[in-house]
Amino acid sequence: MPGGATANRPMRALQVSLGDRSYPIVVGAGALERRDLLEPIVAGRSVAIVSNTTVAPLYAGRLRAMLGGAAQVVDVVLPDGEAHKHWQTLNGIFDALLAARFDRNSVLVALGGGVVGDMAGFAAAVYQRGVDFVQVPTTLLAQVDSSVGGKTGINHPLGKNMIGAFHQPRLVLADVACLQSLPQRELIAGLAEVIKHGAIADRAYFDAVADDLPALLAKDTAALERAVARSCEIKADVVAHDEREAGLRAILNFGHTFGHAIEAGMGYGEWLHGEAVGAGMVMATDLSQRLGLLDAADGARIRALVSAAGLPVAAPRWSAERYVELMSVDKKAERGTPKFVLLEALGRACVRRAPDDALRATLAAAATG
Repeated sequence: MPGGATANRPMRALQVSLGDRSYPIVVGAGALERRDLLEPIVAGRSVAIVSNTTVAPLYAGRLRAMLGGAAQVVDVVLPDGEAHKHWQTLNGIFDALLAARFDRNSVLVALGGGVVGDMAGFAAAVYQRGVDFVQVPTTLLAQVDSSVGGKTGINHPLGKNMIGAFHQPRLVLADVACLQSLPQRELIAGLAEVIKHGAIADRAYFDAVADDLPALLAKDTAALERAVARSCEIKADVVAHDEREAGLRAILNFGHTFGHAIEAGMGYGEWLHGEAVGAGMVMATDLSQRLGLLDAADGARIRALVSAAGLPVAAPRWSAERYVELMSVDKKAERGTPKFVLLEALGRACVRRAPDDALRATLAAAATG
C-alpha cells in the first residue's frame, strides 16, 4: 500500500477530550501512513517501535518509514500472546530502552493488538516516571477498545490486568486496512467489544452491528470503519467523563468480570480475551434478567448476536465457588466481593452486586450453554 495512495484517503477523526491530555483518534484505511500526524510527535526524538513476532514482520517496516524525522528508531519485538503479558516481558522492553540510552524525551509506539498496547503503554507510564507513547492498533479488539482510554498494564497469575497505570497516548492511529491480515478467530474476538459498546450505550448501534454482521465477518472496509469509529466515539465519551474509572467508566467492563475469571482460570491465552468477554456478556445478560432489570426479548437478542458472531455462549463447567474465587480479584470487587456491570435495558448499563442465589443460578446456566 503506497503511502501516497492511502494518506490522501478520507479519515474519520475523533477526539478524546481530557484537557491538556486530549488526543486524536484517526480511523480509516491508510491511517498508518499519516506521517503528518506522527511527525510532530517523533521529530528529533528517540522512538521505540514495540511490536510482536507476528505483527512486526507485517507492519514495522511501513511504520518505520513514517518516522523519518526521529533521531533514532529502535525495534522492540515481544513474544506474541496473552501468556506473555507479564513482568518478564515488560522488563524486556526496559532492557531495550536502557541499552539504547532512551531518555525522558523518548517516545514508544505500540504496534499490535491489546497485549502490545497494554504493555507498551505501561512501559511508557513508568519508564523514567513517564514518557510519551502512540497507539497503532492492528487488531479489531485493540482498535475498538483497548487502544483508547489510557488503561495500561500486565497480568498477574491471580488476576487479569491487576498491575498497571492510567497513561493516555498522544495519538491513536486505527488503520482498518491492517485488519485484512487478521486471522478470523481474532476478528471474531474483536466483535465482542463492538457488541458490548452497543449493549451498554447505544441500542441503535447494537441494531446496526447486527445488520452489518455479515459484512464485518467478511472484513468489509466500510463496515469495519463504521464499527471502529462508533465504538471509539462511545469509549471516548465515557473516558472524557470518567478517566480513572471512578464511576461511569466501569460500564465498559460489561461481560468482563465473568470474562476475566474465565481467562485467569483457563490460563492466559487459552481463550482469547474477546471470546471470554463474549461468554461473559451472555452471563451478565442472564444475571440482569434474573434480577428483573432486563426483559427477556432484549436478553435473547444479545445472546443471539453473540452466537451469530461466532463467539462462545457457554462458559467452562466450574463450580460456583471457583468462579467466585476468580472474580474476587476483579478490579471492581470491593473487599473481595465481586460487582457486575448489568443491563437495565439494551443500551443502558449499571453496576450492581448480585444476590448469591441469582449469581449461582447464572453460573449453573452458563456452564450448560
